[in-house]
Amino acid sequence: MATNEVMVETAELTRRFGGLTAVDRLSLRVERGEIFGLVGPDGAGKTTTLRLLCGLLDPTGGSAHVAGFDVRRAPAAVKDRIGYMAQRFGLYLDLTVAENMRFYADLFGISQEERASLAGRLLRMTRMEPFSARMAKNLSGGMKQKLALMCTLLHHPEVLFLDEPTNGVDPVSRRDFWAILYQLVKDGLTVVITTAYLDEAERCNRVGLMHRGRLIRCGPPDALKRNLDEICYQVEAREPRRARELLRQLPGVVSVEPFGAALHLFLSPSLTSVETLEKHAASSGLSRVTFRQIAPSLEDAFIALINRGEF
Repeated sequence: MATNEVMVETAELTRRFGGLTAVDRLSLRVERGEIFGLVGPDGAGKTTTLRLLCGLLDPTGGSAHVAGFDVRRAPAAVKDRIGYMAQRFGLYLDLTVAENMRFYADLFGISQEERASLAGRLLRMTRMEPFSARMAKNLSGGMKQKLALMCTLLHHPEVLFLDEPTNGVDPVSRRDFWAILYQLVKDGLTVVITTAYLDEAERCNRVGLMHRGRLIRCGPPDALKRNLDEICYQVEAREPRRARELLRQLPGVVSVEPFGAALHLFLSPSLTSVETLEKHAASSGLSRVTFRQIAPSLEDAFIALINRGEF
């Protein structure tokens, strides 16, 4: 559970690459024992943000503090207190699971006395004990991610930065990975994770929605979904493509997006109503169009905020 101790804090953090602003005046706070998700599409600035927080990039402007240290002024102190798992972690495929862990233990300067008990605990926690002698190149995608996580955790980091760790991983392995993260935060670890999976982001304590380098909303997933001004409806129609083209042009409709065989529609209640939309559909010759109010998903909320132009 999060405490009042702030482990990650940024103020107007900015990074430009020539004429491109990858991170635009980002201000956020993450407390100890919290899983904080940075969520957004490719190009939103998530990876650049993590690299700034880890001291791998210098900011163009603003500031960042991690575990109480200024990332720019005390990069060595920050790196001693963090774990960073990049999208392509540097596993050695021709080494076994145990050999990879020994290699990283050597890099971190972990004593012989400590590494045996620590490695054993990590192997048990990840259920990787039966595979300690397996070559890394022969592991599944999910097991490779578990091995990368174990190597990242060997030096007892206070803050763990994970860059899309479950990208391309099967659903069962994703579930196992999140179970491990929940166990880690119970022990006081702070996790900052990036993901493009909006359903996965709902597992975080809080999320920051990023778009074009800017943080457009931040808060617990349920609050982000609940505090929208717009109302969400599921629309079912015999001709969904035609229905979408019609509805998206009507005043008061914020967004209409495909969702399986149906559509998810957000409308502004101050500008229109579902009765008005039903009349437009009927007068346009669309048959069997039904509207049912639903609770929006985080993905629905994110799309509505972007279409509203809130960035």
